[in-house]
Amino acid sequence: MHLRENIQLALEGLRANKMRSLLTMLGIIIGIAAVVGIVTVGDGMTTAVTGHMGGLGANNITVHVSPRGGGGGPMDNLGGTQIMPQEHDRITNNMIDLFVEMHSNSVAAIGLTSPAGVGHAQFDSMYSHISVVGVNSGYQITSGANIFQGNFISDEDVFGASFVAVVSDVLVAELFEEGQNPLGQNINAVIGSESKNFTIIGVFEHNSSPHSFASSMPIIGGGGGQIGRTHFYIPISTANQISENSDTHQSFTITAQPNVNMGEFEGVVRGFFSEFYADNPRFRIGTANMDRILNMTEDIMGTMAIAVAVIAGISLIVGGVGVMNIMLVSVTERTREIGTRKALGARNSSIRMQFIVEAVIICGIGGILGIILGVILGYLGSSLLGYAALPTMPIIIISVIFSMTIGLFFGYYPASKAAKLSPIEALRHE
Repeated sequence: MHLRENIQLALEGLRANKMRSLLTMLGIIIGIAAVVGIVTVGDGMTTAVTGHMGGLGANNITVHVSPRGGGGGPMDNLGGTQIMPQEHDRITNNMIDLFVEMHSNSVAAIGLTSPAGVGHAQFDSMYSHISVVGVNSGYQITSGANIFQGNFISDEDVFGASFVAVVSDVLVAELFEEGQNPLGQNINAVIGSESKNFTIIGVFEHNSSPHSFASSMPIIGGGGGQIGRTHFYIPISTANQISENSDTHQSFTITAQPNVNMGEFEGVVRGFFSEFYADNPRFRIGTANMDRILNMTEDIMGTMAIAVAVIAGISLIVGGVGVMNIMLVSVTERTREIGTRKALGARNSSIRMQFIVEAVIICGIGGILGIILGVILGYLGSSLLGYAALPTMPIIIISVIFSMTIGLFFGYYPASKAAKLSPIEALRHE
C-alpha cells in the first residue's frame, strides 16, 4: 500500500471516530501548547528585563568601592553589619580626572551623583514629592535622561554651586497649570529640615530616568504627588552643600565611546583604580559592565524558559502514552481487517506502515492545534508583561517535528504488534 493510501485511510479513521481522536490528541495539544506558550512568554520576559536594563546604557561601566572579601556590597562578613567607606576610602575627583586624562579617547562621559535627601517641591499651593539628587553634566549621557525642554545641569552650574534644578514632566504636571512654561520658574524644595529655592532650567521625561521605576512607587497619604516621587536633579556641588557630603564618591559611572571593547576597557578601568587601593586593608575597587550583565541576564532568562519548557514537555510523554493506548485498541478492533489484508498478500511492512502513519498523523494534527493554542496563550501572556511576543519559526518547526516524532515512537509498538499477527488467528478473531 502506498504512503498516499495510508494517509487517506488514517484521515478516514479520524473522521469516523472524531471524539476518540480528539481525546487522543488532547495530551499532545496541551503539551505542545505549554511548550510554545512558555517559551514565548519567556522571550517576552527576557525582552522586558533586558529592555529596562538596556535603558541604563550598554556602554556603561559602574565603578564602586566595596569591602574586601565580600560579595561586592558594603557588608561586614563577620558581623553582618553595614560598613560604609570613610572619606579617605572613597574615590576622589583627582583619581577620576587622572583617568579621563589618560584615557580620553575611550571615555565619552563620567556620571557623578550625590543624594541630598527626600522631600517635596512646592509652587503656590501645589506640591510634588521629590528625591533630590546632585549630578554633574556628564550624568545626562551616562543615565540616558531625555531632556525635552530646556537644558541639563552644566559644568558652570556645578562650578558655581548654582541653585538650579532639572525636574521631571511628572512634577511639572503636578505643580503647574496646563500650558504654563515651567522654565525659569522659582520653586521651593523642602529637603528634610532645609528649605531652598531653585530655578527650573530643564524638564526630563520621567520614564527615561534610570530611577524611574524605583521613584514611581506610590506614596500613601498627603495632598499632592499622588503619581509618585520623582527625581529632582541639582548640581552635585549644591547637593554636597545641602547634605554636607564630602566631595568624594563611593561609586560613579563611565560611559565608553561606541567603538570601545567593553570587556577589555572594564579591565583597564578596574586595574587603574585598584592601584589606589593596593594598600587599603578593608576596601577594594569593583566594576560592573552593563553589557556583561545584560548577557548574563539573557542567559539566565533563556535557561529558565528552557527548563520550564522541558518540564511542560513531560506532558507530551503522557500524550504519547495515550496515543499508544488508542493505537493498541485500534489494532484489536481491526484484527479481522489485518488478517484479511495478510491473506490477500499484504506484507508485514505495509501493515506496520499503515499504523505508524496513523499515529504520526494523529500527533501531527495535535501538534499543529497545540502550536495555534500556544501562540495565542504566549501572545496574551507576554502582552501582560508589556512586551507582546510571538514564537520564533525554529520553535514552531521543532514543535511540529517533535510531535510527529512522538507519534512515530509511541506508534511503532502497536504497529509492530499488528504486523506480527498471524493471518489465520486474525481471521478467527471475533
